[in-house]
Amino acid sequence: MAVARTLTLPLGAAGTLKRRVAALAENRPAVYRMLDPTGRVIYVGKARRLRSRLLSYFRARYPDDKAARILQATHDLEWDYVPSEFAALLGEMRQIHRHRPVFNVRMNRARRAVFIKVAGGPAPKVYVGRNPAGADVRHYGPFLGAGRLDEAVKVLNDLLGLRDCSLRMPIVYRDQGDLFDAAARAGCIRYEIGTCSGPCGGLVTEIEYRKRVGEALDFIEGRALAPLDRVIAAMTGAGEAQDFERASWWRDRFDTLTWLLEACSRMQAALDSLTFVYVDPGSYGDDRAYVIRRAQVRAAAPAPRTPIETEAFCALVREHADVATEPGPIPPQAIDETLLVLGWFRRRPGALQRTVPLDGWLARHGGRDAP
Repeated sequence: MAVARTLTLPLGAAGTLKRRVAALAENRPAVYRMLDPTGRVIYVGKARRLRSRLLSYFRARYPDDKAARILQATHDLEWDYVPSEFAALLGEMRQIHRHRPVFNVRMNRARRAVFIKVAGGPAPKVYVGRNPAGADVRHYGPFLGAGRLDEAVKVLNDLLGLRDCSLRMPIVYRDQGDLFDAAARAGCIRYEIGTCSGPCGGLVTEIEYRKRVGEALDFIEGRALAPLDRVIAAMTGAGEAQDFERASWWRDRFDTLTWLLEACSRMQAALDSLTFVYVDPGSYGDDRAYVIRRAQVRAAAPAPRTPIETEAFCALVREHADVATEPGPIPPQAIDETLLVLGWFRRRPGALQRTVPLDGWLARHGGRDAP
């Protein structure tokens, strides 16, 4: 059970705060929160050794150091002890999502991972971005490095005639033309050069445009290769016509789309491989067991030690083991957790030795036959 402590101090009483931290904080993993005079959480942090981490704030120089600037604005301090560093990482991330502390938002480092995003709305848009968007946007990834991914998505958009304009661009489909007096006209030159179907100018029907978007999603999710088939047909046709310059142009697009298909396949395989029970050792023997599915923590409990605890935990495992796995987007609210879990096991290969596939766990502990 996590233990929480709250220190209420006069604003700016750093000396008193330091003495109380030195007296009360233990060198255990923890998640801590800094509060302003109104009780609002202004910063959430994590620590493997809480006492040492908090005391380091008082050695920081103001205003150059981030820690000193946070401490300057801090009125109260509270923390929760957790079993391990992994639990601290999860707790920090979830509390940041809950409280949206001003110092975490302002000082977070730029996100390295990028995603293929598919925005909804009247005319869906496929593009590359870093930060999670709203519930109406699908996120595929994560990928490292935006350069080649951006180029590949542009080739996919050009081939399928998908728009790359602002999401605020008004959309007028061909089947809505009787509502408007103006002649059909695309908002940019891409329609004229054949790389956009023109949903902004009444030049394509909604059914046709959404069919094109569906082909893009099928390609990203590895269900169909229609865009690649078109490139192969065009490349072959140019070769047979001895238009070798054009054939080379199509070959470049073939290489780009092949890279994109392989990158999406590797991404899905990486997520699928992170589906298991992970037993995380606690600093004080308080081990925890996590049910992880596609790099998301679906359930957690103290590592079972008795038959009753084992039976209860097997019920959690069974709930998630019986879910069919299909390629698809990551929910926006799960992106940070997915990145955390991916990073944890990538940087700590030894942690994978403490994992057991879901069916393997049930076969061992819950009476289910192994597949």
